[in-house]
Amino acid sequence: MKDSLVHLFNAYPHLAIAISLLISVLIAVIGILPSVFVTAANIIFFGFWNGTLISFLGEAIGAGVAFVLYRKGFKQRVQKRLQKYPRVQKLVLADDKKAFSLVLSLRLIPFVPSGLITFAAAVGKVSFLIFLIASSLGKLPALLLEAYAVYEVTQFGWQGKLILLVTAIALLYWAVKKKK
Repeated sequence: MKDSLVHLFNAYPHLAIAISLLISVLIAVIGILPSVFVTAANIIFFGFWNGTLISFLGEAIGAGVAFVLYRKGFKQRVQKRLQKYPRVQKLVLADDKKAFSLVLSLRLIPFVPSGLITFAAAVGKVSFLIFLIASSLGKLPALLLEAYAVYEVTQFGWQGKLILLVTAIALLYWAVKKKK
């Protein structure tokens, strides 16, 4: 997927930023697809810092668009169903101050699905601006780590090899634990 996106950027370099942002928004709205391949393509095409910045903007804009769409389309229909999930319910019922800290802290955890956080916030009470600020601030450290990992893996130096080894061990551990 990353290679296809880089090829698309090369074919339309004057539209590369817009294409990247649009794909990031689509990924955020779908809510279950990982964005790492967009980050990888951005870093390869735009360079580390510019690619990271474009990825950050795409994720922030995508979260905002997804929040608005989820709020308009799902809020009333889903609130009753979410009462079955007490942890998600904390975010749904939280006021702006509490919701800010919940969204920020959940975004800092790399394995919590981004779409679930956006969805829970959208059907809850949190305002758009508070969500957008907390979400963006929370995404920044995770995105920097992701960008660094992607960069190192694409350069395939010792750090990239170490990242791949640790990731493989973690996935193997998770698979064995889940099987038991």
